[in-house]
Amino acid sequence: MNSKKTALSFAAVGTAAGVAGLVLLASPAGAGEAPPALPSISADALVESVLTTKVPALGGSVELQNNLGLPVPGLPSAMGGGDSIRVYTDGQGRGRISVPSRGSETTVVDDGSTVWVWDSQNKTVQKMPHGADNAKNIPLEGKFADPATAARDLVNAMRAESTVDVDGTARVAGRPVYQLVLAPKPSERTLLREIRVSVDSATRVPLQLEVLANGQSDPALKIGFTEFKDGPQDANLFRFTPPAGAKVTQRDAKTELKGQSPDQLFSQLDLKTSGSGWDTVLTGKLPSGALSTPSDGNANADPLALLSRFGKQVHGSFGTGWVISAKVGTALITEDGRVAIGAVPQQVLTEALGK
Repeated sequence: MNSKKTALSFAAVGTAAGVAGLVLLASPAGAGEAPPALPSISADALVESVLTTKVPALGGSVELQNNLGLPVPGLPSAMGGGDSIRVYTDGQGRGRISVPSRGSETTVVDDGSTVWVWDSQNKTVQKMPHGADNAKNIPLEGKFADPATAARDLVNAMRAESTVDVDGTARVAGRPVYQLVLAPKPSERTLLREIRVSVDSATRVPLQLEVLANGQSDPALKIGFTEFKDGPQDANLFRFTPPAGAKVTQRDAKTELKGQSPDQLFSQLDLKTSGSGWDTVLTGKLPSGALSTPSDGNANADPLALLSRFGKQVHGSFGTGWVISAKVGTALITEDGRVAIGAVPQQVLTEALGK
């Protein structure tokens, strides 16, 4: 897995134009609750344990709050109460994530040989071979719902360009955790202030992840386990049979992109990295015709109309483009289909497109 690419996919933020990347973060411990007493541990040792400990079999509920200030395709603005995300893994490469949304549900099941994506609203099933090369075809809600995997990739990508500290202890989902804090070094050009990872003291699994942007007192995004239990899970969770009447589609890296929703277009791009660490930028190019006006004249499906609605038109060495800004990131989409996204100011994106 390209850890820098994964991390920026979490950190860079888009809107309804389809630039969708997230940084995930955790809810704080309950107010007034005394932090647990845990053995002291150095930041380096805690980071190493997070990156090297094998994620065990586990299951739990995850809650999400999206405070970006702009909509993110594929993810709800907030989740809680009865609408929690459910996450399971058997510790052997099989997993299941279920994400409810407006009375429907998207379920991603990896049975070890095939990845199944079930959309209950459209009654459709996508299937693709197991493996990281196919991850870009999994809907966004499936990829960003697991705090444990998200945090490990993010820590691995950012630690070299960060100051790293252990900032006390807390409780997450009733379990004692260490608070690992990564902050950008002064040389980094980023809109982010710090990343907080709540690490389970027993399993070393990241249970929650917190990212704060410069000039913002509240987190831009929140995600973390509210229920967590390690140990064997029901084997039936990692099996999937398409429901009767469901339309099943085989997916691969060559699946036609034209006509898909904007977030699907961006999630399937083969983005390249420019720079490193906190000011890494992802660049790529949309497929030919992706920004064309639809033949049926549907304004709601017109990419350029969406860009004009949610973005600000700008001009530069790249030509004409649109900038979309959120609390934790910036996206630049040019008229000829070039794309740059990152948790950085606009100038850094412009420089990346010029390389």
